[in-house]
Amino acid sequence: MALAAPILEHTYRYAFSSALVGEGVRRQLRLATSGGPTANAQFFRGRLLLPVVAADLLLTLGDVARSRFHVPSQMLIRILEVADPVVTCADERLRFEAFSACCSVYSRVDFLPAAYEGETIGRGTTNVDLGPGIRAALAGIQDRSQLGLSVGESAVEVRADGGSEVERRVPLPSRWLRGFLEVQAIQAELALATEMDGAGARAFLRSIPKAPSKRPVWMAPAGRGLRTFHHDPGQGAIRVGGLSRLSLFGRVARHATSLRLFATDGDGSTGWQLDVPGARLTLVLSPEVWRGFSGEGRALHSLADAASTASIAAVRGALGWEPHLGVEALAATTGRSRDDVSSGLAALALSGIVGYDLAEEGYFRRELPFDLDRTERLQPRLRAARQLVDRAAVRIESTDSAGLAAWVAGAGDVEYRVRSTTGVWTCTCPWYGQHRGDRGPCKHVLAVQLVVIDDSG
Repeated sequence: MALAAPILEHTYRYAFSSALVGEGVRRQLRLATSGGPTANAQFFRGRLLLPVVAADLLLTLGDVARSRFHVPSQMLIRILEVADPVVTCADERLRFEAFSACCSVYSRVDFLPAAYEGETIGRGTTNVDLGPGIRAALAGIQDRSQLGLSVGESAVEVRADGGSEVERRVPLPSRWLRGFLEVQAIQAELALATEMDGAGARAFLRSIPKAPSKRPVWMAPAGRGLRTFHHDPGQGAIRVGGLSRLSLFGRVARHATSLRLFATDGDGSTGWQLDVPGARLTLVLSPEVWRGFSGEGRALHSLADAASTASIAAVRGALGWEPHLGVEALAATTGRSRDDVSSGLAALALSGIVGYDLAEEGYFRRELPFDLDRTERLQPRLRAARQLVDRAAVRIESTDSAGLAAWVAGAGDVEYRVRSTTGVWTCTCPWYGQHRGDRGPCKHVLAVQLVVIDDSG
C-alpha cells in the first residue's frame, strides 16, 4: 500500500554551510539555519537544569515517533523516514511534539521555566530528526551531566559532556499536519476526569500490560489511583481502547509527581498528562489503535464554517507567543464573536499554526512553513464537498427554526438526504451509516454546510 502525499515540500535557503571548526578539544559546531522570524534565525541557546528528566522526556518523544500500533509493516519504513518531532520556542515554554507512526498517539513535552535557563533569541517552530545518534547521546546522560540545548530554525543541537550531535531538519509528514488539526479539536472537548499523585501514578503505570489487547477496558477512580475493568461498570467509567499504548510512559514514570486523565462523553479519545519536575508529558490516545488522528475529521465542521479572511487574520494576529490563550480571551482581543474565533482557530490549525494545551485549557501558537491553500488539499472530505458544491449537487429542501433538510446527488441517480436538527447532522449515505458521525461529518453534510454559508453570506 502506498502513502498518498507523505510529505509537504519546502525549500530551505542557508547563508552558509554547517561546519565543525577549530582543532583539538576546543572545537565548535557551526550550524546553518533557514527561515524563521528573521533569515537564518536562532531561537534558544542555554541548558536544561534536570538533565536526566529532560533526556528521558526527549527519548520518550522519540519512542512515540517510532511506535507502531496499527500500520502495515510494508508502510513502516517509509513512514519512519519522516517521523520527526516538532519543536516550538515561545514565551516561557519549550514544546516538543510528535505522533506515533500510525498516528493513533499524540505526544507533547512541555519544558516549563523551572526546567531550563538560557537566552530566548527568537520565537518559532522547526521539525528535527531525533535519530539514533542523538538518542544514544541522550541515553548516556547522568545526574552530574551538563546538558546544553540550542534550538534553531533548521536544527536542534544537543551538547552532552563536551560532545555534540546535530540533527538535520527534514520535511514534515502530511499525516502529522492532518493530525495536528484533529488533535487540537479533540483536546478542546476533553475535561479532567480524575487525578492521582506520583505514587498512585507509578503504581497505575506499572500495572499496564505491555502486550496489546483487542478489547477495550474501562477506568474508574479507586483510592490513590485507577481501577481497570474489562466490562463497563457504569457510573461514569471511562472507556480506553489500546491501553498498552500507555506503556510509552514507562521511561519517565519514575519521575512522576502526578498523573491526570482527561475524557469526554460520547468519544473514546483520552488525554493523559504526566507531571515531572519542571515539565509535563502529554499523551492523547485515539479511541482505537487502528484510528489514526489524521483520519478522524472532527474539526471538519469548523473548517466548513469558512471563517472570513479578516477573522482568520485577526485571530492569528492576536495569538502572539503567549503560553496559552482561550477562545474568550481571543474574542475579547479581536472583537470577533466566539464562533468566528473558533472557525478562525480551525482554519489556522489546518496549517498547524495552533495547538491546544489541556493543562492550561487554552490554545498555543506554532508556526509551520505551509499555507492554507496548499494544506487544505490534505483534507479529502472537504475537497470532495467543494467539488459537490461546484457541480451544483446540493438541493436545499427546507430550512427553518426546527432545522434543515437537503438532498445531495451522488453517483448515478442516487441522492442522499441530509438533515440538521438542534445542531446534530445526519445523512443517509453508507459512510455515515458506518460511522454515525463519530469520525466527523461526511462529504455530503460538509457540502450542505458550504451551500448554507454561501447563501447566508
